[in-house]
Amino acid sequence: MQRDLTRGGVTRTMLLFALPMIAGNLLQQLYNIVDTLIVGQFLGSNALAAVGSAYTLMTFLTSVLLGLCMGSGAVFSILYGAQRREHLRRCVFVAFVLIGAAAVVLNALVLAFLDPILWLMRVPQETLPLMREYLWAVFWGICATFVYNFFACLLRAVGNSGAPLVFLAVSAVVNIVLDLWFVVGLQGGVAGAAWATVIAQALSGAGLAVYAAVRARDLLPSRADCRWDWKAVRELGQYSALTCLQQSVMNFGILLVQGLVNSFGPAVMAAFAAAVKIDSFAYMPVQDFGNAFSTFVAQNHGAGRADRIRRGIRSAVACAVVFCAAVSAVVWVFARPLLCIFIQPHETEILEIGIQYLHIEGAFYWGIGCLFLLYGLFRAVEKPGMSVVLTVISLGSRVALAYLLSAIPAIGVAGIWWSVPIGWMLADITGLAAYRRFQKKAAKPA
Repeated sequence: MQRDLTRGGVTRTMLLFALPMIAGNLLQQLYNIVDTLIVGQFLGSNALAAVGSAYTLMTFLTSVLLGLCMGSGAVFSILYGAQRREHLRRCVFVAFVLIGAAAVVLNALVLAFLDPILWLMRVPQETLPLMREYLWAVFWGICATFVYNFFACLLRAVGNSGAPLVFLAVSAVVNIVLDLWFVVGLQGGVAGAAWATVIAQALSGAGLAVYAAVRARDLLPSRADCRWDWKAVRELGQYSALTCLQQSVMNFGILLVQGLVNSFGPAVMAAFAAAVKIDSFAYMPVQDFGNAFSTFVAQNHGAGRADRIRRGIRSAVACAVVFCAAVSAVVWVFARPLLCIFIQPHETEILEIGIQYLHIEGAFYWGIGCLFLLYGLFRAVEKPGMSVVLTVISLGSRVALAYLLSAIPAIGVAGIWWSVPIGWMLADITGLAAYRRFQKKAAKPA
């Protein structure tokens, strides 16, 4: 169902639109969570470290495609809000061709340069063969990831956040069943977990594409729309390139931190792998709320509803802060039992490292919550470059501080954990100052 976000109550409209997105992304996290859980329980800590480190690399690579899809989705939302349907269909055609070509090229490159990539990540010898085995299989799902994310962003851009959830739910169940069958039943090792994920991703992508072709035909290009439109290329390029850069910078910074974590050995790698999964679940809802907020702002920006955007900002900040405070309390109190989902109770060294991570970073989820809202806001009001600036500040300071602080013997690996909230807060301060400056400029008479 397509939802017009320019009408109705502000808070209720945003929440109803956001809830399926939140549920969908939590299910998407299950792809790797299930891999991690089953691998950690049945294949041991070295396999857990390998799969966890592989997840960070996969997130970085797929962030290129996700950024392109999200940037295109912002254009789709603005055009939908402005009722420019013909141009919307042409943009859909151009975006699909460009992002599809990028997916094919990316897939070929990562398969060709897998070994140099692993060398750059400083993967320990104990986990190197397992990580290579997992990545070689899971990389074959990159194009399926593109198909799902493209159609999910298109449907969400016009207010339909329910359909992506349904297809993701089905594929999540398939992933769990295949994980147990391939890893436990067939003794397929880490490669079995990877192939289960690839098959589930392919099902969700194909299913959503068919749904869009049948139920959202008015959004898809007709034969007359399937022509190269350089105006569409420029519009999409402005948004998609910068959003892609923002996503890539963000995940490249995380990848650099992963390399530093790897240098501390398998115990820290395993703890980080498990803690990051808890992190993903903890602040994923507010990340998706930020994306829903971005669509809300984009549609209202296209429709010229500045008053509604201002009310939406106030409501979104209040919702995000309250949610993050509640999640921080839960993660702080239940850090050990949450980690024991992935780590055997007798692995006391790994558990203590993971608890330290969650107690430090988990206390500051409000920082990342506000940052996600700022990313979505600037993307929606045609200032995607500012999102890149905030990402560079957040991740740049995080990487620099992680390397500097962890090199101090008295701080050690805790320096990596402390660098994260510091980066969030620096970016939040910068984003708030930039938004106030933009408001003052907009208020000045022409």
